[in-house]
Amino acid sequence: MINETIGWIGNILFAICGIPQVIKTYRSKSAKDLSLLFLWLWFAGELLTFIYIVVGDLETTSFHFPLYFNYMVNIFMAGFLLYAKYVYPGKTMKI
Repeated sequence: MINETIGWIGNILFAICGIPQVIKTYRSKSAKDLSLLFLWLWFAGELLTFIYIVVGDLETTSFHFPLYFNYMVNIFMAGFLLYAKYVYPGKTMKI
């Protein structure tokens, strides 16, 4: 039980660490200082790791809900920042 609690706390902290950047980007409507390569690598890494965990959990019937929460939140945040990078004015497309 203590390990589950530690897992939830750690994954909540990882999940929320990108929120200040998402809020700043949303409010300023600018993502020009964000690296496009970083955003794509972050998004792809989160998505592929999430798939890996879910498939592994389905094979073993052992479910890691704290990890699901973390990866789903991070996929959403990275996806939003990618969207902002392409849509908000003043964007730069250099990688």
